[in-house]
Amino acid sequence: MVGGDSDRLMSDINVTPFVDVMLVLLIIFMVTAPMMTQGVDVALPQATTKPLPADVEQLTITVNKDHKIYINDFPVPLELLKEKLGKIVEGQPDRNIYLRADKDIAYGTVVRVMVEIKAAGVNNLGMITVPIEEQRKGTR
Repeated sequence: MVGGDSDRLMSDINVTPFVDVMLVLLIIFMVTAPMMTQGVDVALPQATTKPLPADVEQLTITVNKDHKIYINDFPVPLELLKEKLGKIVEGQPDRNIYLRADKDIAYGTVVRVMVEIKAAGVNNLGMITVPIEEQRKGTR
């Protein structure tokens, strides 16, 4: 027998068609998954974050428990927030703005401030939070 035995059954599994089908299914799910989500597009703040880099000047909007609004340390009435912030970020719409609000103020107040910030042309709005570990240490 010089040519070998060609009558034997092949015992190896051919995984190439299986891999091809899996790749096609993966592509289908990757394309259709974003279309299946519903609701409002919101970037939620995380409670476990890294500190902000200190080498870049941060622009912070603060709402205290008396409902007073500050751009960094300068008080601004809500009616003028859009105008003042618009002048500050003029020409730099991708600048990061951070919102810090007292935990005891109404949610509606925070939303009104966020609407004014977005109306000023700000694209990147972040929320400043206190990490959960620091909150627990402060309550003990």
